[in-house]
Amino acid sequence: MERSGVVKRKTRETDISLELVLESTKESVISSGVPFFDHMLASMAKHGRMYIKLSCSGDVAVDDHHSVEDIGIALGQALKSALGNKAGIRRFGDASVPMDDALTLTAVDLSGRAFFHYQGDKLIGYIGRYSEELTSEFLNALSVNAGINLHVNVFYGDNRHHIHESIFKSLGIALYKAFSIDVSIGGEIPSTKGMII
Repeated sequence: MERSGVVKRKTRETDISLELVLESTKESVISSGVPFFDHMLASMAKHGRMYIKLSCSGDVAVDDHHSVEDIGIALGQALKSALGNKAGIRRFGDASVPMDDALTLTAVDLSGRAFFHYQGDKLIGYIGRYSEELTSEFLNALSVNAGINLHVNVFYGDNRHHIHESIFKSLGIALYKAFSIDVSIGGEIPSTKGMII
């Protein structure tokens, strides 16, 4: 059975259409209006075995902030929808990903309780036109709207592109591990409470 979520979100700042399919090898189609962010989302989806179809028309003439943050909101909502009651999932996932000179560890708990923590050199400055702080905005929006306990630790890295790519790839892999079905628990909800909200 396909696990998927569809979100349409329209504000005065952005107009977003997003489809998410879990455990898919289909190539994603991503158009955020922010080229570097497209590359990061494509990397996350590929290594996280997700199909993302995304179209975003945003006020990028003002700034990329609204588009990136609102995509985080929409993706979080789509992930929450795709997970349903979370029966049978592994729930926890982590991944350490090297990207040349950079190394990042990302750990997630699909607990229904949002918490985001980043540790590492401050994400400041620009990669082309992309403001590095937008990665933190995206991760926080994703965490809040999907109900993810999300921890990202960048141990080191010199090349800023490599640092961000290691973040997005490790996030994808950690999410894949967490949302994968564990057949050994027979469809149970992985919580002593008997439910995950």
